[in-house]
Amino acid sequence: MQEVSEKYNNDSYRERHALSVERLRTLPFEESVEDSYIAYFRLVALFLLEVENVRIQVESGKWDQYNEEDMRQINEILYSDIVGDAYEKSYANPKYACSWFEPEMGRLLSFLYVEMRSGIPYAFEGRLDYLTILYELFIEVYTYFENCRVDGAEPEIRRVRDIVYWYASDYCDVFLADRIKEQIDPSYSFAADIIENADLSSDRYLYRFGEYITENELGTARRLRSLPEETIQKMADVYTEGYRIGFINTGKDLSKKSVVNIRYSLGFERVIRAAIANFRAMGLKPVIYRAASGVITKREHHKIGYFGAVANWQYEYDHRQDQALFMDKRYIERRLEVMHTVYEQNKEQAAQFAGPAVMETFGEKPFSPKAVPEAPAYCEEQRELALQYDSRSGQITNEYIKGEERSFTIIAYPVPEIGPKYEEIFDEVIRINTLDAKLYEKVQQTMIDALDQGEKVRVIGKGENRTDMEIRLWSLKDARKETIFENCVADVNIPVGEVFTSPVLEGTNGVLHVSRVYLDGLQYKDLELKFKDGKIVDYRCGNFKDEEEGRRYIFDNVLKNHDTLPLGEFAIGTNTTAYAAGKKYGIEDKMPILIAEKTGPHFAVGDTCYSWSEDVRVYNPNGKEIVAKDNSCSLKRKEDPSAAYFQCHTDITVPYEELEEISVVTKDGKHIILIKDGRFVLPGTEILNEPLKQLEN
Repeated sequence: MQEVSEKYNNDSYRERHALSVERLRTLPFEESVEDSYIAYFRLVALFLLEVENVRIQVESGKWDQYNEEDMRQINEILYSDIVGDAYEKSYANPKYACSWFEPEMGRLLSFLYVEMRSGIPYAFEGRLDYLTILYELFIEVYTYFENCRVDGAEPEIRRVRDIVYWYASDYCDVFLADRIKEQIDPSYSFAADIIENADLSSDRYLYRFGEYITENELGTARRLRSLPEETIQKMADVYTEGYRIGFINTGKDLSKKSVVNIRYSLGFERVIRAAIANFRAMGLKPVIYRAASGVITKREHHKIGYFGAVANWQYEYDHRQDQALFMDKRYIERRLEVMHTVYEQNKEQAAQFAGPAVMETFGEKPFSPKAVPEAPAYCEEQRELALQYDSRSGQITNEYIKGEERSFTIIAYPVPEIGPKYEEIFDEVIRINTLDAKLYEKVQQTMIDALDQGEKVRVIGKGENRTDMEIRLWSLKDARKETIFENCVADVNIPVGEVFTSPVLEGTNGVLHVSRVYLDGLQYKDLELKFKDGKIVDYRCGNFKDEEEGRRYIFDNVLKNHDTLPLGEFAIGTNTTAYAAGKKYGIEDKMPILIAEKTGPHFAVGDTCYSWSEDVRVYNPNGKEIVAKDNSCSLKRKEDPSAAYFQCHTDITVPYEELEEISVVTKDGKHIILIKDGRFVLPGTEILNEPLKQLEN
């Protein structure tokens, strides 16, 4: 049995916990609230008792005696209410809840149930303290409804919202404070202990994390078990070496750091175990924290940390803005106060944080959400508050974990859901992730030499692709010593294969269009962005019949609630091997942006690739200094960081087959053509066409 961390505050909660559980056990047999609410409170109470039962099994060691089928059944029970069609008639679904209750009350009660569901992982972690807080919140709401019936009064939305508000505000210094500490302190080691010590030869260990487990996680673990040790080590090495080399290439001193954050999807434990050993050899201890599940700590629908299967993406999307139910300026200030206090109290530990090493997955069925009017959504004032929070929290983080001292790496592998040729695709991705960086470095330098002659770059789409962009380039003072584009080989962004720059915003104009793209787990159809002087001025997509709904979708998830975003990056991907693999297996729409961005020109909206570290001098392998790191937004950082940074960076790729031409336009009007009809034509880059030719055979 895994020991419960001494960091947990369980002992001081034991009496409160016992009282709350005792109350929960009587609740399903009562009919002391208004009849229309009985079924709701009974269902949620029974769910919490199921969670509590799991906690007891884990604490007592009984869980470890279960066979795999027992574990699978419990896992299925815990998540059954939101999986597939069951979600349509679940109180966790705001649409369903609002069909039973007055809409605003329905939203609040749906949120309350979802917040109770965030307790599932706490049962496996032994977080008696967290569970007690959740139980007490539920009981407080229930007691209020009881009192209303006694008084012959209708429950007031305002009163329920107040209960939720003070829960979120009062317990910021528990949930949010712990969240910050577990991101920087290796002694919060729940996941690391499982990864390093569990028996990975069977699937039983996967259920110990408390995440939803499907054939993707099971199939991944089985696939890795079938691979020889040298392949596992190769996968771990490319991941950890990319991280190490990223520090070297950006002139940052890794020896000053002692902590690395590992983020990944369950199933890859065999590789992660080897990676942990590699990192330890570098002097880095792992922090491996779970993707947040509670409203106080999660970031909308984004999964940041380790996680299992997403039981229902629509569920995640419906509840991405649950804070809208109670967020106000006072709450935001409270969060920022807690954040600053915790970082200040742990500033020595925070300074040791080197940055994240991320292992992504891809291959899941693309998700395009339904518009649900009943789902909580920010009002205009709350959107502004959310932006202020993102900006100020980013500044606080950078004060204690300095951008100029941290780095990252990111790599991706497929999951079984990608299709019947999963194993073949998996092997191909291993090959793509370990391509010869030296070959690409040479070819990409040839391209950069041409780009450095330019005043702007023209990108034109082909056929139905409406892309027509002019990207203004930085002006070099000394072309012998300086360069505009970074020659990106496999370090922080794996696999190899792109050259990129920070465009000059003024003079960057045009239309960016892609027929289909997958960004941050969401699918976009017929996405179009219009730019003027490097900033988005209009946008649309074809996901919804209602064009305004499509605009809201982009505003929420691409613009991240900003009225506009600058073009923070322009890049040309050169990994035609990855592109050919996508075409060969018919998985282009499932490729993660990490790989997709290497398969054509891409445009990133938001911050530059050098945000928070613009003053660090970086060089290409040929010794030239990369000078195009700022734009007119980021230059404001010294006076007003909130105007300089947007806390987002979203890459959008135009695939080769949708390209008519990419050309460099020099000051004297000469056009140097890099790509024509989806093929590389610049002398010295033709070798990149070899994988494309194989597609034609």
